[in-house]
Amino acid sequence: MRASRVRDGLVLLALAGYAAPFFWQAMTSLRPDTELLPLTHLWPTRLTLSHYDVVFRQSLMPRALVNSLGIALLSTLLAVGLGALAAYALARLPVRGRSLILLAMIAATAFPQIATVSPLYLLMRALGLRDTWLALILANGSFTLPLVTWLLAGFIREIPRALEEAAVVDGAGRLATLRWVVLPLAAPGIASAALLAFLFSWNEFLFAYSLTATEASRTVPVALALFPGVFEVPWGDIAAASLLASLPPILIVVGFQRYLVRGLLAGALRE
Repeated sequence: MRASRVRDGLVLLALAGYAAPFFWQAMTSLRPDTELLPLTHLWPTRLTLSHYDVVFRQSLMPRALVNSLGIALLSTLLAVGLGALAAYALARLPVRGRSLILLAMIAATAFPQIATVSPLYLLMRALGLRDTWLALILANGSFTLPLVTWLLAGFIREIPRALEEAAVVDGAGRLATLRWVVLPLAAPGIASAALLAFLFSWNEFLFAYSLTATEASRTVPVALALFPGVFEVPWGDIAAASLLASLPPILIVVGFQRYLVRGLLAGALRE
């Protein structure tokens, strides 16, 4: 019992240390400018929403939030849609060199982005896609597709073939079996893969910075990096913008927590 309490205390202490920067960021976003520099006391004497008002009224963050959300969702749908089809083919069809293909996919996830950004930029410019959502959707989707395919292939392999054979006996075709049998059973894996793809697209900076030129398609990481500040750094405004940028991923993780935990536990049991 004592060891369990010590372990729980250490976990709570680690969580408090992990949450401390987020708490400090929240306090900075609510602290008046007069109390930011110099920092005279830890807790502000009064709270203000003026920094959030500046972010919504005088910055490009609202448009950047819409851009990031749309690009991340569409990139995730592209990667999961194509990845599910590829994973099913690798897991169920007689594909030669299946292990080598999966190994190549894992190797592709470790390929550095900086090595591909120049040819990708030239390609998007030649296609007339620079500074558009489509350019970032294709770029982010192409980088997350190998990981999504590899993850879903492992989940689909664990689904009993007898369920698919029963669907075939009932007259279902290959796509119908995938839609009504395989994908529902692989929902935890799909949720885990979709979450990873979404977080990658939401936090991606290099492609978003290289392939965009205006606020029409500029995402949150780029907008934060280019946050206006002429004679001084607006720490309160930046903290408010950063807090707003952190909310969508947090809400999505909380919403998909059940599926994410089931997916991670399923992967642990397979190992």
